[in-house]
Amino acid sequence: QVQLVESGGGLVQAGGSLRLSCVASGSIFRDNLIGWYRQAPGKQREWVTSISGGGIPAYRDSVKGRFTISTDDARNTVYLQMNNLKPEDTAVYYCRLEQYSGKVFWGQGTQVTVSS
Repeated sequence: QVQLVESGGGLVQAGGSLRLSCVASGSIFRDNLIGWYRQAPGKQREWVTSISGGGIPAYRDSVKGRFTISTDDARNTVYLQMNNLKPEDTAVYYCRLEQYSGKVFWGQGTQVTVSS
């Protein structure tokens, strides 16, 4: 069983930055796909970005050039650096890990609110 704990959300003005963290209870990078999703009020949860061990990260178009996913193997942590935030980025952000076996784990989410 893997536990994921996110942190780093908050309230920020448009144009500002936040860095989200997701700490896993075990090694998260070997043969795994880890990434971030978000869910805005009244909308479906959507994929934001993901990366596999040693792989090239992928981003949804609306965050390309503004968001960066990175990992710290030693700390079993994945980060989401979010720059030039926009009001439409407001959502609960979730960390997601998919194991090679197909098992999927989610964190509890962290709220990001961007004011205009």
